[in-house]
Amino acid sequence: MRSEQNFTAASLASAPERVRTEFLSSLTGKEAAWLNEHWPFWARADQLAPEGEWTTWLVLGGRGAGKTRSGAEWVRGEVESGCAGRIALVGETYGDVREVMIDGPSGLRAIGPERMRPRFEASRRRLLWPNGAIGYAFSASEPDSLRGPQFDAAWADELAKWRHAEAAWDMLQFGLRLGERPRQVVTTTPRPVPILKRLMAEQTCVATRASTSANRANLAEAFFRSVIARYEGTRLGRQELDAELIEDNPDALWSRDVIDRTRLRSAPDLVRVVVAVDPPATSGANADECGIVVAGLAADGRGVVLDDRSMGGLTPLAWANRAAKAFRDHEADRIVAEANMGGEMVGAIMRQVMPQAPLRLVRATRGKLVRAEPVAALYERGLIAHVGAFAKLEDQMCDFVPGSGRSPDRLDALVWALTDLMLEAEAGAPKVRRL
Repeated sequence: MRSEQNFTAASLASAPERVRTEFLSSLTGKEAAWLNEHWPFWARADQLAPEGEWTTWLVLGGRGAGKTRSGAEWVRGEVESGCAGRIALVGETYGDVREVMIDGPSGLRAIGPERMRPRFEASRRRLLWPNGAIGYAFSASEPDSLRGPQFDAAWADELAKWRHAEAAWDMLQFGLRLGERPRQVVTTTPRPVPILKRLMAEQTCVATRASTSANRANLAEAFFRSVIARYEGTRLGRQELDAELIEDNPDALWSRDVIDRTRLRSAPDLVRVVVAVDPPATSGANADECGIVVAGLAADGRGVVLDDRSMGGLTPLAWANRAAKAFRDHEADRIVAEANMGGEMVGAIMRQVMPQAPLRLVRATRGKLVRAEPVAALYERGLIAHVGAFAKLEDQMCDFVPGSGRSPDRLDALVWALTDLMLEAEAGAPKVRRL
């Protein structure tokens, strides 16, 4: 198209008003409609697939940087050009695939001309494009679901958050075997996890980066006034906003190497299971996260972290119900809840939703360092294992420096759970049980 040869959206926006007016006025209705859906015109350079021979395009982006749109548009381009007919769509969970990759505001059903958009068959978990191409939805939490199917293209979203990343990624690679040049795009916020480091070192992988600020024109200004102002310049902000691959904080109590060396794919036989709850001080949409962590004691004496159900913005009844569901799902033996913030309210709300469940209320009488250090020592001795990966929890663990002033709710819940399972006496003056 003649107009694309002279302008991109960025250059047009920065051009004098007269030039913009002349350009837009010169377009026919058909040309304007075409340009509206022509992704190369609107995309930033980092949102377009790189040139050259590659198997994996790794899109590292901060929160809201437009990486989902990059992945969706790449899939759209492969489908519409006839380069891909069977596409694997893999997210952390099936719900993420549907709500973000398929039906999200930048998902596959929201982009491109309406006549060329795919329809979704929920019962078969697949997308059907008008030209016959098919996209299949998979959850990375179920790696074996990728065993058997084959594809000529794939889109993997938030790889660094996948709980069973190594297993799911390996199964996806075995299936990427159709066509002359099977390729895949990975869209993720970076985390220093082994799978991402390994991928970045591969010669067939090309990585691009984009910060949150690069997409500011498409984000709410309130987001920048609150979130950006709070995290800009911090280690977490450099990772989540600037898309930097931040290594462990050398002053933190935990390191990823320590966590990785004992990681398990499945849980061993357990003799006890507890759900630990660290309630937020406030409630509602702006509330801090409620830490909800499930851990067990294995028959061989190891502590095993089974689940992280933590979530922010919950009312007391909502987080109590969430903890109760974790209790039922894991057939736990006890709920351990910190009562410092809510006092008797914490016990009352938990008994309201689970009146028969064994409940232990604990109070922090000493600082986080005193409570956390004995648990960190158990990790150092190889006595704690994580079943799969828990990205947000492990981020907190590997960035937590006592005295930093922040309240890592997921970490607090983890410490309460493992203290109850493996350390004698109340937290604050714990003693390691003989194992």
